[in-house]
Amino acid sequence: MVVKRATDVRLVVFACEAGMGSSLIGANQLKKRLAGRDIRVIHSPVNQIPKDTDIVVAHESLAERARKAAPAAVVLTFKNFMKNEASERLVKSLDAGEDVTSDGGPAR
Repeated sequence: MVVKRATDVRLVVFACEAGMGSSLIGANQLKKRLAGRDIRVIHSPVNQIPKDTDIVVAHESLAERARKAAPAAVVLTFKNFMKNEASERLVKSLDAGEDVTSDGGPAR
């Protein structure tokens, strides 16, 4: 299980299959919520996640591919794009200064 300290998070990647549409929207929403912090939020195809990524937010069907593409990153997954619980958990953890921990499996 991968763990990142909240103070060490610098790059969050919202990963997608390849189309970039939903990941771009998700990344922009997350950027707004994390505004004012020294954290960069980008979107990326799951197979092209940058190696220096700290946190990956992805649909649960992409979780294993995300873990392979960025083995040092925490992978947070969601089931439904409209109710993205992964982003919610990430923002709450960062707000509280808590460690961010990988799901290790399907989204709850």
